[in-house]
Amino acid sequence: MTRRVWKAGLLARALLLALAGVVFFFLAGLFVSWAPDRPREDLRARWAPPPSQFLPIGQLVVHVRDEGPRDDPMPIVLLHGTSDSLHTWDGWTQVLRQQRRVIRFDLPGFGLTGPDPRADYSVAADVRFVLAVLDHLGVVRCVLGGNSLGGQIAWRTALAAPQRVGSLLLVDAGGYRLQPQEVPLAFRLARSEPMALVLEKLLPRGVVLSSVRNVYADAAKVTPELVDRYYDMALHAGNRRALMQRFAVVEPDQSARIRELAQPTLVLWGDRDRLIPLQAGTQFARDIAGAKLVVFEGLGHLPHQEDPDGTVIEVLKFLELAPHR
Repeated sequence: MTRRVWKAGLLARALLLALAGVVFFFLAGLFVSWAPDRPREDLRARWAPPPSQFLPIGQLVVHVRDEGPRDDPMPIVLLHGTSDSLHTWDGWTQVLRQQRRVIRFDLPGFGLTGPDPRADYSVAADVRFVLAVLDHLGVVRCVLGGNSLGGQIAWRTALAAPQRVGSLLLVDAGGYRLQPQEVPLAFRLARSEPMALVLEKLLPRGVVLSSVRNVYADAAKVTPELVDRYYDMALHAGNRRALMQRFAVVEPDQSARIRELAQPTLVLWGDRDRLIPLQAGTQFARDIAGAKLVVFEGLGHLPHQEDPDGTVIEVLKFLELAPHR
């Protein structure tokens, strides 16, 4: 009897130690992953040095970079995609601003612009926002480009205000209802309301790392600084809630209207895009009269960011600009 009691005691102590270990690692994981919202002022020093500026437009204070010659009659305006920021166009801008005025800004709910007080994250609202920014900057007509969600906003803006858009640059753009081959982990979690609510307070860096690698063809190009940027932009106050709200919007299918676009259009696509497959690029090229499709081998969903020098060459050709030196 004594031996049985002794064995039972050993087993109980072992179970308690195991349970204590589980609790310890759980609490340690919570501590490491704990990531409350951060105010814009905490992020500005690193992510908004000059030429960044913050402009009051409607109910928002918009993070904008406006570079290049001020007398450009048709500036290039570049729109980023979901969970991204104006920084995604850094490589292209370094080249294009030598000859053209280049304007980029963080869309509502993303980057350092932060959430829309009205929580209206429909593409129609995004189009109105883009036009309001152009009005504020005095841009009458522009070359409008965008990647992913930004590409969808670009072509929708061209339909809503064709007199404002001289030509289009669509980079792995959204618009057709095609099944993704793979969706980044952060997007999958944000589409689940229970998990999205958890991610408002807990954001493991590994989730961001996995998601950025997912949209690159070559994961080796995903640097710690790049992950820092996406991580910090996600932590901007209200951005995680805004992402959940944006994913909850049910957008009407407007793809049939793509055939109405009459602007000269350059369609650029990474052949290893798993989020918006190349089929969408071929459909854009087919549906927009005169559109030119360029496919980049070995690049993913963000070809302009993964290989800015190699991709901007096609933009220079399209806009009939001098080659990059």
